[in-house]
Amino acid sequence: MKCYILGVIDMGPQTAWPHFHCSSHHLSSIIYHPSSQLNHSHFYFFSPLSSLLSSLCCSSFHRCEPNIMVYFEGEKEHRDLIPGLPNEVAELCLLHVPYPYQALSRSVSSTWNRAITNPSFIFSKKTLSHPNLFVLAFHSQTGKLQWQALDPSSARWFLLPQMPSPEDTMPLACAALPRQGKLFVVNGTKTLTYRAATNQWSVAGGPGRREFVAAEGVEGRIVAVGRGGTSVYDPESNRWQEGSELEGELERYEVVAAGGRVYVTEGWWWPFMFRPRGWVYEMERDTWQEMGIGMREGWSGVGVAVGGRVFMIAEYGDSPVKVYDEEHDTWCPVAGGRFPREVMKKPFCATGLDDRIYVASCGLNVAIGIVERVSNMEQDVKGCTADVCVTWQVVEAPRAFREFSPCSCQVMYA
Repeated sequence: MKCYILGVIDMGPQTAWPHFHCSSHHLSSIIYHPSSQLNHSHFYFFSPLSSLLSSLCCSSFHRCEPNIMVYFEGEKEHRDLIPGLPNEVAELCLLHVPYPYQALSRSVSSTWNRAITNPSFIFSKKTLSHPNLFVLAFHSQTGKLQWQALDPSSARWFLLPQMPSPEDTMPLACAALPRQGKLFVVNGTKTLTYRAATNQWSVAGGPGRREFVAAEGVEGRIVAVGRGGTSVYDPESNRWQEGSELEGELERYEVVAAGGRVYVTEGWWWPFMFRPRGWVYEMERDTWQEMGIGMREGWSGVGVAVGGRVFMIAEYGDSPVKVYDEEHDTWCPVAGGRFPREVMKKPFCATGLDDRIYVASCGLNVAIGIVERVSNMEQDVKGCTADVCVTWQVVEAPRAFREFSPCSCQVMYA
């Protein structure tokens, strides 16, 4: 027997949709009342609340409070996704269930499970998804590593299921395929994959006992780089392939993927006695070539790729933001607002998607930079040499996160 709990919410046409807090035992979504004719004045709130079942009387219909109705379904399975609604409208309701609760909605009924796992539903969900920031954070007191996800539109954080612990202590390299909603953690012997659609981790074999300390998603594949060489992972076939070896070893690994290339540099590091080294990997050709001298010597901060271009947030002064000019092999300061260093404290890591730069800092405060093109006239007015500007927004984390520091951050659609 299944139980459906329906509650009416009366909202004005200009009222923002409420954010409902749900634990792992609760599922929230908004569905339309069939008589509302798809306007914003009346909605139904649907939620299977397991914690309430013990307090409800086992009758076919029971009214708990003025705006809640409980309907018990018998053994016979309904073909309708939501009784009383056309399936087309019901599918739209399920498509708008926010991450990470859609995975829980599969357990409501076999009908919902079939609908949500249908390839056409998954394809449609991709068009309605929006980027979430996934941060692997280290707790300074407990030493615990955990993944958390931020929904920038609501400033809400979600705790991911515990990542399977690797059996060895080899370094972890993290990467993501944003459009596929997949997150990867590579430690040499194992490949851990997190799928936003199911909110679950899976474990597969790794490229071998190698120390991969950095990874990036490139054209649907994962390129892992480290002291043991280069390996490329194809998630579709679940196979690793050895790539050409990187000449020499770096003291540190800063990796950015842009335009089908992987840029690897060690950057400047104390006591600044040696000039930094850097290489560029062409995945299609499986070749490494030395990075341009202007790029590697000007790379003095955290790198991030946006729109096929490489940006850098400097680690000195007020953290000026620069973009790399490949034609002239130089870094150009961008226009726009100043990077919010008063809120963003080191260490911080960065990632990019579409026209956004996402930066996570100590305490898990997040700065989101919006990248825009500027005309030649605007360049003259703003006094910048780059043809882009970046404006910043800050999402401050709860005080409970002040002991966390980011190890890696990835952004992907969920």
